[in-house]
Amino acid sequence: MTLFWRIFALNAVVLGSATALLLWAPVTVSVPVVLTEAVILVAGLGVMLVANAALLRIGLAPLDRLTRLMTTVDLLRPGHRLPEQGRGETAELIRTFNAMLERLEQERAASSARVLLAQESERRRIAQELHDEVGQTMTAVLLALKRASDGADEPLRGELQQAQEITRGSLDEVRRLVRRLRPGVLDDLGLISALTSLTTEFATHAGLRVVRRFDSDLPPLDEQAELVLYRVAQEALTNAARHAEAGQVEVTLSRSGGAVGAVGAVVLSVADDGRGTGFAHEGAGIRGMRERALFIGATLDVTSRPHAGTEVRLTVPVSAVDSVASADSAASDSSGSADDQ
Repeated sequence: MTLFWRIFALNAVVLGSATALLLWAPVTVSVPVVLTEAVILVAGLGVMLVANAALLRIGLAPLDRLTRLMTTVDLLRPGHRLPEQGRGETAELIRTFNAMLERLEQERAASSARVLLAQESERRRIAQELHDEVGQTMTAVLLALKRASDGADEPLRGELQQAQEITRGSLDEVRRLVRRLRPGVLDDLGLISALTSLTTEFATHAGLRVVRRFDSDLPPLDEQAELVLYRVAQEALTNAARHAEAGQVEVTLSRSGGAVGAVGAVVLSVADDGRGTGFAHEGAGIRGMRERALFIGATLDVTSRPHAGTEVRLTVPVSAVDSVASADSAASDSSGSADDQ
């Protein structure tokens, strides 16, 4: 039965019941209408309207649920589906909407993969050019300044030495930018060493105390999964330094079993002791972290408690790591221990 005929049938039942009561009830209507008859008619009309509204509410409830989901669905939080209840047009509409969500989530994941791969490729290219071109040029300038300073007299020597220090500081900054763009330690020494280096540098430059808690028995991770974990930690630390007004940040990398499945998961947590807000504002940084989590099939949770800090938690199912390589190739084809610092 289509939605039109269902609504028609509901109204027919109500109107037919009212007509039957009028035909067989011993109630008559006088001319002019007396007060008792008017009360009975108004009460009957009220009962009829209430019954009609209740039946329509029951019949259209699936559409209300569908409308609420349409207004709240977020492709960066996949998995929202409506139960396919009932039959007819409403059930078919719910099935079609669920299939559309499935298709959109797959397309969003593929497009995010293409964007992230292109972004990392561009980061790698820029880092290489900064290292090879700018870094070598500034090193040559440093050597030239040193030779000029060694053969110069005062006060020119002092000015040349001051220029050396400025150039050396700029060179250190360029090297720091290179490490942020493409962390070579991640490729050479692995995720634990890269996160250790990242938190040490963060503590030095941000002036915050960083507590590290890294498990030593982590399962083997795909290159893309390690990169996502590193980038999420990098962005979460940056947000803590800029917005949290915190004094300490705790970075935890651990293995969790049973919550995601028998194979477990790798969990990254970055928690600060800042002011918190009671709600997590979804800015560009958090949206970017969600896109990276979506790329490897991970789950990102951001909780912010008033005066108790903010925690960014990334859960990477170990079973999802094996599927990253296939998603990576599909996107390419489509495009063508505890210690303190």
